[in-house]
Amino acid sequence: MTLEQQFIAFKTIVVKEILRFSRIWVQTIVPAVITTSLYFLIFGNLIGSQLGDIQGYSYVDYIVPGIILMSVITNAYGNVVSSFYGHKFQHHVEEMLVSPMPNTILLAGFVVGGVARGIVVGSVVTLVAMFFTKLHFEHIFITLAVVILTAILFSLAGFVNAVYANSFDDISIIPTFVLTPLTYLGGVFFSIGMLSTFWQNIALFNPILYMINAMRFGMLGVSDINLVVAFIIIILFLVMLFSFCLYLLNKGIGLRS
Repeated sequence: MTLEQQFIAFKTIVVKEILRFSRIWVQTIVPAVITTSLYFLIFGNLIGSQLGDIQGYSYVDYIVPGIILMSVITNAYGNVVSSFYGHKFQHHVEEMLVSPMPNTILLAGFVVGGVARGIVVGSVVTLVAMFFTKLHFEHIFITLAVVILTAILFSLAGFVNAVYANSFDDISIIPTFVLTPLTYLGGVFFSIGMLSTFWQNIALFNPILYMINAMRFGMLGVSDINLVVAFIIIILFLVMLFSFCLYLLNKGIGLRS
């Protein structure tokens, strides 16, 4: 394929993915708005008002970065895993695999679709947060970098889940039993400085902790984790997942019946 043909193939997948989640915005965007509003109402206003400041910020301000990034994570992941598995289930993947389209273009198309949904929902959640608190952006470029890299990473993770899924039930197992616990234990609602030394050391094995703290540094300028270390962890996981996804596509694992 020529570069122009590859670009057309890439654009086709991306546009299709964006139109897909846009058409069902009641299922993809509205739930995030409702859930976020409840988080801010319950944790931010009701419970947060009873708590003191954390690292110089009110509790509601402290949890905003984590809640925004949490919405990016779940939506980027959910978009790719549901969409790509749907293509597997309907046997559309075989048609794409036998086409001259490179696997990198196929993967990039689905990943960008997941990133688009993550950023759209994250932006809506950010707007909702403005009704509950005054937003801070100490380092806007760091904030944007964390959002984009995290969205790419979890889009790739959703792709892996979709490849190995054998039923629609399988695409909900990882988000329910792995992704959600890691996210909630990743420092969204607390600082690991509140934990005992033992649990602080355990928390350091949670990769989402590094993403949440990098996001918090970008918005508030405070973090429990060194920023350089956080970015190294994010990029390391991103490279590993990207390489693994390409390996799965090249080998046809879970894709060729």
